[in-house]
Amino acid sequence: MPARKHQKKPSRSHRSTLSLQKTEILINIYDLLPPGRISTFLWHMGTSLLHSGVVINGKEYAYGGHDRRGLTGVYWTKPRTNPPGGTFRCEYLHGFTLAPQNEIDAIIREASEEFLGTGYNLLTRNCNHFTSFLCERLTGEPAPGFLNRAASIGVALPCVVPKEWIEVPDFETADGALLDEDDEGEYESERARMLRLSGDQPRLVGHEERDAADPEWDSEEERRRGGSGKGKGKAPVRDSAGRMLPPAERAPTE
Repeated sequence: MPARKHQKKPSRSHRSTLSLQKTEILINIYDLLPPGRISTFLWHMGTSLLHSGVVINGKEYAYGGHDRRGLTGVYWTKPRTNPPGGTFRCEYLHGFTLAPQNEIDAIIREASEEFLGTGYNLLTRNCNHFTSFLCERLTGEPAPGFLNRAASIGVALPCVVPKEWIEVPDFETADGALLDEDDEGEYESERARMLRLSGDQPRLVGHEERDAADPEWDSEEERRRGGSGKGKGKAPVRDSAGRMLPPAERAPTE
């Protein structure tokens, strides 16, 4: 009687190798309202004005608006880099993807072609819509709904949405005091210089070769205000509905 041949079972090392190919998909969440009781209350109610970015392999991808036709609004920066006026709130583990790096890169390129800077809209196509799109393409699941709850309320009930949910007020110092114009200019110039030297300047996807020492604005203060009539920032940046974009929601351009 011939000996029974035993089928080979998948080796444990092979399964371990597969598990090592998983890539974490994280969401970093920032509060765009000034720190205080109101922003804390809205945060716990899940209705705060939020900015988000998707962290993949050490880069945080986000979406912002600009006025350059045909140019993506998707950019990446160092994770947990606070946007102008924003405060880091939390890191959210959204899930994992088994896609290899070349597929991940292709999905990011697809997203960058889908989300152009001129198509940005504070209520209907903002950074959180991008976050949800990219998360769903990578994991099959969209981002949590609370990220865009304030925008959803704004679409449904435009007459009752507080102005601060649409137009973010000027940001403050760490101790809550508003900056004087002179102090503000010095603070922002130093902040812009430190960003350039540290290499943390945001870069548009597909335009990483842009020289970080040649920023779009003459200063970070000018970028925050959306253009002061001097240098390259000649006019405020607006979304597709004509609303002025807060600094945190503007994409860097060449």
